[in-house]
Amino acid sequence: MAGPAGSLIIACGALAWEIMALIRTHGWDAIDVQCLPADWHNTPQKIPDGVRDKIRENRAKYARIFVAYGDCGTGGLLDDVLAEEGVERIDGAHCYQFYMGAPDFDALAEVEPGCFFLTDYLAKHFDTIVWKGLGLDRHPELLPLYFGNYTSLVYLAQVEDKSLQDNAKAAAKRLGLAYRYVFTGYGGIEPLLAKAAS
Repeated sequence: MAGPAGSLIIACGALAWEIMALIRTHGWDAIDVQCLPADWHNTPQKIPDGVRDKIRENRAKYARIFVAYGDCGTGGLLDDVLAEEGVERIDGAHCYQFYMGAPDFDALAEVEPGCFFLTDYLAKHFDTIVWKGLGLDRHPELLPLYFGNYTSLVYLAQVEDKSLQDNAKAAAKRLGLAYRYVFTGYGGIEPLLAKAAS
């Protein structure tokens, strides 16, 4: 009897669109994707156990399992889980770093430490995740408390999309920050998926 086949990517829900777009583009049919809720970034303590549960419930079904999450605020706890389970994750502390690449991200953070970052997902859902998520729709007086130490909004774009650029520019204006656009493409996601597909 044949053993388990194919690969599973356990991903943050904020990366679902990008991952599925790459799978379709490359025809990587042997990759399945299961996402955990994107809003767990607001409660990162849920991420390690959620990933562990997904690994254990799927281990017998797949030849290989990969994780498309950065540390994402777990303080190293996600990496502890992955070491215990013998599962590899994408390189980087967070999606900004693995989209941009660690050297470029670190260089920008060194020169401009006051950057607030958006990805395509965050540009698309800024109002729900950032504005309403932080309660700024109800308490605009909190804006200086949350964003007073930021100087610029940096939009790290995965696709060239004028409507998303317009959203990001509007977000920068709303937050009172200078706007900067950096096209990154899919960054470290594509190499991880290529490994899963091989």
